[in-house]
Amino acid sequence: MPRETLTADRIVRAAIELLDDEGLDGLNMRSLAKRLGSAATAVYWHIKTKDDLVRLAGDAIWGEVELPDLGATGWRAAATAHARAMHAMLTRHPWLVQAFGSHLLYGPGQARYNDLGLAIYEEAGFAADDADRAAAAVFTFVLGNALGPAAQVSLNRRLSKDGADAGQLMADAMTRATETAKRFPRLRERLDTAAATEYVAAPDRTFEFGLQSLLDGFETRLAGEGAARQG
Repeated sequence: MPRETLTADRIVRAAIELLDDEGLDGLNMRSLAKRLGSAATAVYWHIKTKDDLVRLAGDAIWGEVELPDLGATGWRAAATAHARAMHAMLTRHPWLVQAFGSHLLYGPGQARYNDLGLAIYEEAGFAADDADRAAAAVFTFVLGNALGPAAQVSLNRRLSKDGADAGQLMADAMTRATETAKRFPRLRERLDTAAATEYVAAPDRTFEFGLQSLLDGFETRLAGEGAARQG
């Protein structure tokens, strides 16, 4: 069977798979070339640097985000779907959360997502500058909320290096953290609750609670501005 032609698109797709499996630290041209059944020099022919590869891979997965139809729903329903879709994508590809802090990320995939965000908050009634602020507030909230799961994946990968037992290391850390928490009254009260069962995880439904609280605040602000204009 003839070997499949190496293209930039094939390289990017293979890079996404490698990043999902190994994280940012596991991405290198040699490992990628092996996955593609090619030589590293052939990869460099299509994509010059690792930074370029991360940027292209990062932008490609924005294409997975299904954008709501703003014309078929109200702004708040669209804003909720828009944020949920980003959160789901970041959960599938936790390395992208880390890449925001270490790489220059841009491209048509992310631009498509961001452009709809501005349209949503303009449709809500915000002037252009405040639509920018509203979209940025939700974007950074979603990104921050995805940090916990991304950190858990990265931590487990690091703790498992060289054959170490990540589960045991985590359990030992939890034991020490529990002893520390017992010294503080509110933490002590929560030691037997769901909020304390994971080392870096947030309590159940934290994302939805925060998102809807943000949108509640936007609605209150818009209503106040509307009342002020009428007065």
